[in-house]
Amino acid sequence: MKICELKAFRGRNIYSHQKVIKMVVDLDELADVATKDIKGFNEALLKLLPGLYQHRCSLGFPGGFVTRLREGTYLAHVIEHCALEIQHLLGYEVSFGRARQIEGSSKYTIVYAYTNEVAGLEAGRCAIQLVEALCSGQAFDLDSHINRIKVKAMKNELGPSTKAIVEAALERGIPVTRIGNGSILQLGYGKYQKRIEATITENTSCISVDIACDKTLTKEMLREAGIPVPEGSVCTSLEDALDIAQQLGYPVVVKPERGNQGKGVSLNLTTPDEVIQAFHIAKQVDENVIVEKYIKGNDYRVLVVGDRVVAVAQRIPAHVVGDGIHTIAQLVEMVNKDERRGEGHEKPLTKIKIDEISLALLKKQGYTLDSIPPAGKWVYLKANGNLSTGGEAIDCTNKIHPINCEIAVRAAQIIGLDIAGVDIACPDISRPIEEGMGAVIEVNAAPGIRMHLYPSKGKPRNVAQHIIDMLFPSGSKHSIPIISVTGTNGKTTTVRMIAHILRTYGYTVGMTTTGGVFINHRCIMKGDTTGPASAKAVLTDKRVEVAVLETARGGIIRAGLGYDLSDIAVLTNISEDHLGIDGVYTLEDLLHVKSLVVEAVKTNGYVVLNADDPMVVEAAKRVKSNIIYFSRQEDNIIVHRHMAGGGLAVFLKGQHITIATGDGFIECMDVSKIPATYGGKLTYNIENSLAAVSVAYAMKIPMETIQKALASFYADEIHNPGRFNVFNIRDFRVVVDYAHNISGYAQVIEAIKKMGASRTVGIIGVPGDRQDDTIRRIGFIAGKGFERVIIKEDVDLRGRCRGEVAKLLREGVLSSGIDPNNVEVILSEVEALKTAMRTAKTGDLIVIFYENLEPVMAAIKEMLSNVEIGTNSDGNGAMLHLNRL
Repeated sequence: MKICELKAFRGRNIYSHQKVIKMVVDLDELADVATKDIKGFNEALLKLLPGLYQHRCSLGFPGGFVTRLREGTYLAHVIEHCALEIQHLLGYEVSFGRARQIEGSSKYTIVYAYTNEVAGLEAGRCAIQLVEALCSGQAFDLDSHINRIKVKAMKNELGPSTKAIVEAALERGIPVTRIGNGSILQLGYGKYQKRIEATITENTSCISVDIACDKTLTKEMLREAGIPVPEGSVCTSLEDALDIAQQLGYPVVVKPERGNQGKGVSLNLTTPDEVIQAFHIAKQVDENVIVEKYIKGNDYRVLVVGDRVVAVAQRIPAHVVGDGIHTIAQLVEMVNKDERRGEGHEKPLTKIKIDEISLALLKKQGYTLDSIPPAGKWVYLKANGNLSTGGEAIDCTNKIHPINCEIAVRAAQIIGLDIAGVDIACPDISRPIEEGMGAVIEVNAAPGIRMHLYPSKGKPRNVAQHIIDMLFPSGSKHSIPIISVTGTNGKTTTVRMIAHILRTYGYTVGMTTTGGVFINHRCIMKGDTTGPASAKAVLTDKRVEVAVLETARGGIIRAGLGYDLSDIAVLTNISEDHLGIDGVYTLEDLLHVKSLVVEAVKTNGYVVLNADDPMVVEAAKRVKSNIIYFSRQEDNIIVHRHMAGGGLAVFLKGQHITIATGDGFIECMDVSKIPATYGGKLTYNIENSLAAVSVAYAMKIPMETIQKALASFYADEIHNPGRFNVFNIRDFRVVVDYAHNISGYAQVIEAIKKMGASRTVGIIGVPGDRQDDTIRRIGFIAGKGFERVIIKEDVDLRGRCRGEVAKLLREGVLSSGIDPNNVEVILSEVEALKTAMRTAKTGDLIVIFYENLEPVMAAIKEMLSNVEIGTNSDGNGAMLHLNRL
């Protein structure tokens, strides 16, 4: 068995709307072997993974998979279920999976859900090894694999606090994006997003965090504000520490001036010897050491979010309770076996670790690790109650006195923290500490919230929800509108039209296209940027108020969507393109891929569909949002049925774009007034205009803005580069277009027939990954449509040999019946164009179907610069008249 491909989809994808792992496996000679035919396989598998007995499989009942197993199922199906069950053993609840054979091969595509990406990927690898071992009759040490995966997965796991914030955000409908592999999260998209790391928000001042980390400065500021704090001083030498302790009077506390999570803190010290030992421990954390008066009482953590107390917990230091049988070391081991305890912050509680402070504290209580405490005796292993050192918590939120709430909030505000953990020591939190009983010990930035989410006793508090509500108060925005455009042809132009309308209205628009990523008119990333990475570049930019995303087939297949749900989706058309690539063999397959875009729309959002395309109309069955149909035909039956039900539609009535609102009709504008349609001659740009108007209406853009924007949108280098751009050069014209499939070629040829040329010249090429018949068919269409044909080839051959695509195109061109003397092959795109321009006759119309726009434009501008200026008085000559005809 061989893994040919293993990847994680982090968002919605063509297999599922949840996160999945895709694994392509070559089973070789085992591809068609059924489990019932492998001796001892089923028994060994179920012994290793008894949880498989509960798997339902397609039969739909517990034990369904085992039934399939005994009847005889294929190994790819077994690998799928093993990958899911291994994740169950790691503590992840996942159930979705499927396995399909790749036609005509021994390879299978296996897809299964995951929660932790590392665990999901490793579970797939482990499942392969397990099945391979059992097929060979070999033993398999599953436990060691599980332990290895667990260690790797935990490094990628979000802690309980961060998970709670993610869950609270998702509950509010706020999309969450993890930045990197740590705990930094982006909540929302674009202008309204907020970033948070643990409980430090982007609003948390860096200066405030620095103040909170400096315990001496914090105390000084609180004292000046009249908040009770313990007496004490900072020192760097042991001699000074002993002097301070003597002056304060015992008991005292010794702790590092800068530290967190209770590291290096020693409490309730009653002798110089204890101070000496504590000083050395504190010195390991920070050069500066604080010695302060010990405040008797309980240790309370008060969580302040914004301007209110949202939770209070009494912290109980790490301890064990004697049973009269086991040693303290054994009792610690037993406590650490509690499933709620883990390493660091990975679980609700942290495992207890023995350190110098523990040993010193045990000695103070008269014990060692080998001591056997009597039954019921509490033995403390840490002086502080931090959960990070193994402590526990009791919820006291309903007990805190209002005055203590005020003190905690004031303390947080004095330091300048929007989220703070205020530590108060006092006998009883229900009594005001102002009465001389208690003090504020510390004010902590980035406070842990595990103790409030998972108290050992008392009511759990959903403090994560309070944090989300502070960042995004009720009624405030958390995300920007997302408009996602897909289809075979017209995507780029439609995206540019929509963006132009929105910019005209005043929005800052983030746009992804085959020509790059743009923030308004500024290109921030060049190239064919129509995949999820480009979408994320827009959605993470805080300047962006609306995102208009070209969402192409390739990116969807390779990595899924770069966003969660859009507000508006557009499906322009579905026609033959890219067939035979990435498992897409039919138009139905292509529709399945593109339909992901129209499925992933908010329920109150809109899906814009081309009613003139039967395949697009078929996609409506998958839509769960509002539909707006557009059509060039006033009498389109789909549109009429939709309008009869009160649905929205945009269609041509005569020459006018008309909007059916459900309550009546609005006349938008005459298509001949849209420059990009060339007076209404460019049919496909009329369709693109209809789609753009549909989106603009759904976005509630005023009609006058829509009209103004479309009336100023040209098919030129500025507004729509590379899409039917027309250049006047001397006494001939050049059209530059990106058509690269059958439908695209046919539409361009239809358009140029309306432009009145004495001779048409086509410079044609096709991407090398298209099927042979498709390449020949495009050649045939070009041969029928042009009087002279120059065949060129792309620089990126996409797996073909040099000259191979040109040969297929020539075969197609000649099959059209064109005179062979009017057909030539010039493989270089630029040289082909230069030859056509150099040999152009008066009245020629040259069309180049380019691969790379920039060198093509450079060749045209070079030709223009060599043309005599002529009669234009302002000196700009032919350049002045580019495109706007």
